[in-house]
Amino acid sequence: MTGQQDRWAELTGGQAGEEYARRFARLAASGHDVHGEAAFCDALLKPAARVLDAGCGTGRIAVRLAELGHHCTGVDVDPSMLAVARRDAPAQEWLLGDLARLDTLGLTPGFDLVLAAGNVIPLLAPGTEQAVVRQLAAALRPGGLLVTGMGLDAAHLPLPEPPVTLEEFDHWCAEAGLVLRRRSATWSGDAYVPGCGYAVSVHSLPAV
Repeated sequence: MTGQQDRWAELTGGQAGEEYARRFARLAASGHDVHGEAAFCDALLKPAARVLDAGCGTGRIAVRLAELGHHCTGVDVDPSMLAVARRDAPAQEWLLGDLARLDTLGLTPGFDLVLAAGNVIPLLAPGTEQAVVRQLAAALRPGGLLVTGMGLDAAHLPLPEPPVTLEEFDHWCAEAGLVLRRRSATWSGDAYVPGCGYAVSVHSLPAV
């Protein structure tokens, strides 16, 4: 643990919730599909699965997964983002907390799927990435899935350069006991090839 501010807070000052929600509302109103991540995860799940949306932001994905019949908990460190989630879906569970200290939030482990979309991993506080991956893996049931989406170049990140490589991320996953099952270049499932600017990865915790 470094005690450093996460990269997201450095970019936004912790006040991005309402504007972030408006951005996706505009996309939806213009005809864009804003539920690609939820559809991707739903295809991996059995009905009524337990899902942890780690770095849930305004709750867009978790709300959609709940609409599809899953039991979703959202965790985020940004109060402005969670304020939107709680307003839009007050019946769902939304927790304020640091993903590097996920085990202090009172969650019952054994999630079928843990999701870290929206560049959650690259926007963590520097030096906490490995600890976060370890915490996310620990939240899974045996056979459960960790699904992540992350930009690998400046064109796919709100940063001038990527702070995390895919090789580093895979190494942290392996150290946490996770196995890579599949990887795509988009949430629509387009084939991943080396050099892609974005990676959607599905790791699993092997069944005992």
